[in-house]
Formats: sequence, structure tokens, C-alpha cells
Amino acid sequence: MVKIAVMGHGVVGSGVVEVFYKNRESIQKKADCQMDIAHILDLRDFPDSPYKEKFTKSFDDIINDDEVKIVVEVMGGVNPAYDFVKRCLLKGKSVATSNKELVATKGAELLKIAGETGTNFLFEASVGGGIPILRPLSQCLAANDIIEIDGILNGTTNYILTKMIKEQVAFSDALKNAQELGYAERDPSADIEGADACRKICILASLSYGKHVYPDEVYTEGITKISLTDVAYAESMNSVIKLIGRSKKLKNGKVTATVYPAIISKDCQLANVDDVYNAVCVKGDAIGDVVFYGKGAGKLPTASAVVADVIDCAKHIHARKLINWEDRSDDYVEEYKNDVLSKYIRMTSNDIESLKNSLKQQFNDIQFLTLKDADENEIAFTTGELMEKVIDEKLSAVADMGEIVSSIRILNI
Repeated sequence: MVKIAVMGHGVVGSGVVEVFYKNRESIQKKADCQMDIAHILDLRDFPDSPYKEKFTKSFDDIINDDEVKIVVEVMGGVNPAYDFVKRCLLKGKSVATSNKELVATKGAELLKIAGETGTNFLFEASVGGGIPILRPLSQCLAANDIIEIDGILNGTTNYILTKMIKEQVAFSDALKNAQELGYAERDPSADIEGADACRKICILASLSYGKHVYPDEVYTEGITKISLTDVAYAESMNSVIKLIGRSKKLKNGKVTATVYPAIISKDCQLANVDDVYNAVCVKGDAIGDVVFYGKGAGKLPTASAVVADVIDCAKHIHARKLINWEDRSDDYVEEYKNDVLSKYIRMTSNDIESLKNSLKQQFNDIQFLTLKDADENEIAFTTGELMEKVIDEKLSAVADMGEIVSSIRILNI
């Protein structure tokens, strides 16, 4: 009998318990062993739960139970999750988690401990919720060098942008609607400021390229400054605005890792990913483009991925799953402003014609955009492809002639 402990009984944790007992018979057949949940850790009381006898408020009940071989961590955050997971791995217990913040910040260390103790640290649910992405990257696409990863990695921001694009709903109203539907938290900052997507691209980049990429190395920009005017100008370019998490492998051995709103052509596969759906486009040198698509969150989709990791842990009690990356201290993540791209810029000025002439002098390849009913003191344009820092330098040269209202990168994905 393989005993399991579940740490956290919130949305995902309760889903894990539900999925496990609902499908217990088939889960045991797939794991080729008998399994049961021995402990559920939570500080709250659940007197009406059919599993109320399994609840505990003490982590000691889990760490000191030698019969517990697999621990599910679905508490979220770094503390106390990091301490609990580390102690479990050191005690010889494998861990399955959906905690993207934990994996993005402590993944290299915890994977190293798992290797040293012969345990497994699995986290399929940490990036795509129920969308399978980490196993395909580490197994099915193992023969490829991963050239680039581009993804819509946050369902909340994608829902908000979809409302803005399809229904011309202002950002603040779209956010309020997302909160009413339960897509956005009361404090939505992790979503709308890009932190959630940042953690996910860290995990994808670390796994794809073999070295840990930390969140504080990733340039991260959210969607709070996107306006309906920007949406309209993107439409005039036959494009849409999406929050894109991106990582690329460079010829100099470094990688780029960024999260920011980007204008992408409607011909791009990611352009048609709407509402709360997520999608990850992986470019391999042998296979080309592969897209993984689905709902990136939710109680049961995420729980299904966690339970799949539990099955994997049970099948590999005395063996290791080959999912790993190294820590490192070198200058590995390229400065984002060295990336070559074009930009959409919207400016206001009291002398539009003079500003236009100055912009033409700065940018050899500039396209001015038109929009019906645009403000007469406003100008919008796209630059040609240049290093981002060069674009910024050229814009600085005309800074005294107008004010930049919007600046959005244009990606050719």
C-alpha cells in the first residue's frame, strides 16, 4: 500500500482528493499498486467532509509517518511550502506540486535534493494546469533542440484582453467582469502585472535549456496600460494584443526570457486563443512548431495533472523520472533590450508635423498608422526591426517634441 499526504485543501487540493477517490480504481491499475490518502493538511476544519478523519493541522503527522511515500503540495506560495517540500524530499518522500512560484524560485535546489535522495519532484500542473506540457518537453520532444517558446500563459489576462478585443470593453470593466466570474482574484496583481506568466516561462525555459532561469531575471510587464485605442490600432494592422511569455536560445549560449503584451498577426496560431484558454507554442529544430492548448487553470483540470504526477511517483518509488535542470551563477539570461524586434508607438504632441519629420529622420523604416476619429494631437506608428535599446535611443532623441502614451512590442511568432 502506497500512502499519500495532501498539503492544502483549497480549490486544487480538494480537487486532488475528489479526483483520486472518484477514479481510485483506475488510478491504482495505472500505478500498479494499492494507494490511499492518509493525511490532508490544512489549518481549517472540514467537519462535513467525508474524509474528515484524515485531516490534520500538523505537518509532523506527515513527515513522521514513514508509510507516506508521496506528498502532494498544493498550498501555494514559497513559505511554508519550500520548507515542507524540502524536508519531505530529504526524508525520502516524493513530491507532486502545482506550485509555480515554488518551482520557479526553488526548482533547481529541490530537483538536486530529489536526485540525491532517489525521490521524485514532479510539477506538471505548475505551468499549464491540466494542459500537458512538461512531460512532452522532457520526453516526447527530447530529440529536439528547443529553439523558442512562446505562450499565452495566463487565462485571466487572456480573458480580459479578449473582452477588450471582441467587445470593446475597457480594461477596468473587463477586469471587474473577470473577478465576478471567478477568473480573477480579489487582488489580481499576480495576473495582470505578469508575475504568474513570469513564473511559468521560468519553468519552461529552465526545463527546455537545462539551466535555472529565475523570476527576477525575466523582464515582466503586465497589461494594465493597454487601452481600447491600442486595441483599435492593432486591429488596423490585422493584429491583436496578447500577453506573451517568451524564451529563446541564442547563438552565444545565453537565453532570453520575457513577459509582456505584444502585438501579433491574426495569422499567428496564438492570435486565435481566446477567453480563459492558454496555449504554448514550442519550436523544435527537428519537429518545427508544436502547440499545446487548453484551459490553464481550474479545480479539476489542475487536479488531474497533479494526480497524474502522483501516479508517476507511485510507479517510480525506487527509480527517478528524468526531469531535471541545473542551478547556475553565470550571466545566462540575455538583457532583454538586446532583442531585435519592432515596436508600435503612440505619442501626443502639439506639433504633429514636426514630430513626424523628426521621426522619419530617426527611423528609416517607419509606418504611420491611421485611425478613424483619432485625436488630432496624437500620432501612432510602427518602427522597423532594430535592437530594442536602439529603438529607445531614437525615441529619446525626439522626447522633447511629444509624449509617449503607449509602447507595445510587435512579435513575429
